[in-house]
Amino acid sequence: MLVDSHCHLDASRFDGDRDAVIARARAAGVLRQVVPAVTAASWPGLRDTCRLSPGLYPAFGLHPMFMDAHDPGDLDRLAEWLEAEDPVAIGECGLDFHVDGFDARAQGRYFEQQLRLARDLGLPVIVHARKAVDEVMAAIRRFSPLRGVVHSFSGSVDQARRLFDLGFLVGLGGPVTHERAKRLHRVAREIELDSLLVETDAPDQPDAGIKGQRNEPARLPRIIDALAELRGMAPEALGRATARNAERLFDLPPLEPSGSPSSRRA
Repeated sequence: MLVDSHCHLDASRFDGDRDAVIARARAAGVLRQVVPAVTAASWPGLRDTCRLSPGLYPAFGLHPMFMDAHDPGDLDRLAEWLEAEDPVAIGECGLDFHVDGFDARAQGRYFEQQLRLARDLGLPVIVHARKAVDEVMAAIRRFSPLRGVVHSFSGSVDQARRLFDLGFLVGLGGPVTHERAKRLHRVAREIELDSLLVETDAPDQPDAGIKGQRNEPARLPRIIDALAELRGMAPEALGRATARNAERLFDLPPLEPSGSPSSRRA
C-alpha cells in the first residue's frame, strides 16, 4: 500500500520501459504514485502517462529550474488546465537558489502565482526548495491558508516543524539512505510522523544501493527501510503511516477491496 509521493514517471528516461517500471513498482508494493510536472509543454504527456494505470495521479505546475522554458502566459494556461484536469496538486513549483544565474525575482513571481492558485482552488502544493527553505516559508505565510509538501527536504528539524505548523509536510527520499547524510538522519528521527511523506523523485536521487543509476518507484521500500531503522519502528508501520499522510494531503482515493488502486478520487 506504499505511496510514492513524488515521481517523474513521465520523464523521457522511462520511455523505453515505462510499463515495466510501473509493473515493478506494483510488485514492490508501491501501489500509488504522485507524478508532478515541470513545464507547461510536459502537461499533456504527463496527463497521458497517468492514464496508463490506476494509481498514477497527476500534478501540474511550473518548476523553478526550468525558467527558460516558461512564459507568463503559462500561468493563465495553468489555471485553465487545473480547472479541466482534476489534478491532486499544483506543482512542482518553488524556489531554487542553488544554481548561479537563476533569476530569483522571476522565480518568486511564478511561485507566488501558483501559491495563489492553490489557495483559490483549495489544492495542495508540491514545493521544490533548494537553499530556499526560509524564503519558501515566507511565501507560504503570505498566501496562507495553504497545505502541501516540501519535497526532497534538506532543511533542519526546526524548519520541518515550522512547515508543519503552516500546513506542510516534508518528503524524504534517496538522500536519507546515504551514510554521510547526518542532517537528514536527524530530521528523519526527530520530526513528527504525521509530517512525513516518502518519495523516490525517480528517475533522479537514487538511493545508496544504486548510486549513479536511474532511480525508479520500485526502490521506495529501501527508503522506507532506512527511515524505519532511523526511527526505531517496523517498516510496515512506517509505510502505512506515510501512505495515510499522502492520502490525507492529496485526497487520494481508497484502495479497492482487492488492494488494487482505484481510479476514483475520494
